[in-house]
Amino acid sequence: VFYVSKRLGQNGKLFNFLKFRTMYKDNDRLLKEYLSKNKEARLEWEKYQKLKNFDPRVTRIGRFLRKTSLDELPQIINVLFGQMSLVGPRPYLPQELEKIGDSINTILLTKPGITGLWQVSGRNELDFQTRVDLDCFYVTNWSLWFDIVILLKTIYAVLKQKGAY
Repeated sequence: VFYVSKRLGQNGKLFNFLKFRTMYKDNDRLLKEYLSKNKEARLEWEKYQKLKNFDPRVTRIGRFLRKTSLDELPQIINVLFGQMSLVGPRPYLPQELEKIGDSINTILLTKPGITGLWQVSGRNELDFQTRVDLDCFYVTNWSLWFDIVILLKTIYAVLKQKGAY
């Protein structure tokens, strides 16, 4: 039922990041096979680290959970354990460190969040580097008012379902 992965938290501390499982169990094989046969999908994956139109790894119920952002609900447990905040940069995978570069030093200054600036600025329509840049902007410009605005925009973004897949 749950998908658990190690993510980077505040100060680089690893924690178990929770989501509802939305993919088939053999998803790595499915992705590799699909990308080897589909050049457009491979280019999309390289740019976004996501597949927008069709992702062979995602189950039918998983597509619904992702579209409605319900797959994120278990992260409330991460918030209750003090590993995450409601608003903040997304918790990155350890293997993304090299791709993020020096920006990781800024991002890891604060707790990661369930939602953040890039999620209300285009969500998955944004490329990876833009997400990193928005996470850095959030950390360096943090304020309580900024968090309130992001939370309100999150409600709108979830209801609109734009950029969710």
